[in-house]
Amino acid sequence: MTEQQYDLAVIGAGPGGYHAAVRAAQYGAKVALIEKKYVGGTCLNRGCIPTKALYASAHMIEKVEEAGEFGVEITDFKVDFAKAVDRKNKIVQELVEGIAALENAWKNDIFIGHGKINGGIPETGFEISIQSEDNRLINAKRVIIATGSSPALIPAFNIDHKRILTSDDILDPNFKIVPKRLLIIGAGVIGCEFANIFNKFGSNVIMLEYLPTPIATEEPMIVKQLQKKFQSLGIEINVSQNVLSVENTGSGVKVTTCSASVPRDQVEGAEKFTFEADLCLVSIGRAKESSNIGLEEMGIKTDRGAIKVNPKTLETAAKGIYAIGDVTGGLMLAHVAYHEADVAVANALASIGGFPVHEMTPDYNIVPATIFTSPNIGSVGLRRKVAKDRGIDILMGQFPYQSLGKAKCMGEEEGFIMVLAEKQTHKIIGASCIGTEAPELIAEIALAMQHGLTVHDVAETIHSHPTVSEMVLEGCEAVVGKAIHKKGRPIHH
Repeated sequence: MTEQQYDLAVIGAGPGGYHAAVRAAQYGAKVALIEKKYVGGTCLNRGCIPTKALYASAHMIEKVEEAGEFGVEITDFKVDFAKAVDRKNKIVQELVEGIAALENAWKNDIFIGHGKINGGIPETGFEISIQSEDNRLINAKRVIIATGSSPALIPAFNIDHKRILTSDDILDPNFKIVPKRLLIIGAGVIGCEFANIFNKFGSNVIMLEYLPTPIATEEPMIVKQLQKKFQSLGIEINVSQNVLSVENTGSGVKVTTCSASVPRDQVEGAEKFTFEADLCLVSIGRAKESSNIGLEEMGIKTDRGAIKVNPKTLETAAKGIYAIGDVTGGLMLAHVAYHEADVAVANALASIGGFPVHEMTPDYNIVPATIFTSPNIGSVGLRRKVAKDRGIDILMGQFPYQSLGKAKCMGEEEGFIMVLAEKQTHKIIGASCIGTEAPELIAEIALAMQHGLTVHDVAETIHSHPTVSEMVLEGCEAVVGKAIHKKGRPIHH
């Protein structure tokens, strides 16, 4: 069989993979993109995009419920989850087709099948087999592994994909039911987003979290605001719960827990708690997709499934082979995978030579995070506790949505922004926001931090009025006690 020759082969067409393929083509490389199932990966097919499409429908329900305040009387309306799913499916399909068209426009070859590295060295290239209906062999001078992750199938939770579900199951194109009672194990980002969505579509939602707080990575003030909103919606969050068993009873699910504070060897005699529902969503942990792709044969090391890479180059132990995204076990975010794709492509092509590119090193100092609950959450940089633990003397400015004219006009007065800055230099070191458009607002803070700006640099930049973006301006002014629309002096830490 004659092997097709490529400069770069990318295994996995999720955010990191498809981005890497396009970026390499922009530098003039001949690229093969290998994907075992769907272009777009988890993010597009079973993650970010479908979840946000359903969130948009849930948020629309919320706005309809509030329409009377705006002088729009809606006396009766129908919630149709199946139609919302159809809309979600259409959006996903359009974006999948769009990515495929994009790859084709850059003349990248897409192979649908399971990619495996059979062997090779940088000097002669690497042989990759593509297992599909039409088995193929290709050769590439360099390889980028971007195989991503999938929901962890934790044995103790008895995930049967019928009543005990993963996020993949609940985002399946054919999943169109709204359970009367939904039990969610895990109150992290995924769990909280699904809790918000299904609550608005009519489910009675109960959440179980092992840690003493939901979304534990966020500022306590932000978490408290979200808990307040969830409580008002009737979403029940039970924290410090150690899930002992999950059972499909035939007509529903039954979950048994004990306090997370009980030592492991004393669980059997501890007080037990029982929770019942129609369906259970397990939103805890993700497994790295690193099996059967030739790692062992190439001497590439893994740690609990995560591919080990050189942190400065993203190259694996096998010269000429790189890995990016979820499969490396780092920050499991699509936008981090995009960044790592740029780094790996630059380093791979630079090592070949002859391409207009220079070597790069990944920079994880400024990575924004977003949570699409209602209200939205966005954050970047340090949290107060981390700053304190590092001995950084900080100032904190806080500004509420209810003091912003545009937010009042929109009927979006929930939440606030908080900005952290070094006390001596006033350089921005972090920010958190909960409220409408919070992820968009945090993007401005991220840009400011990336370039080492101070709160004065941001505050002295004219922001259009009336806009939600003024939250950032006033939040930065509040750090030094100069927010126009809020009383108070800067808070010292």
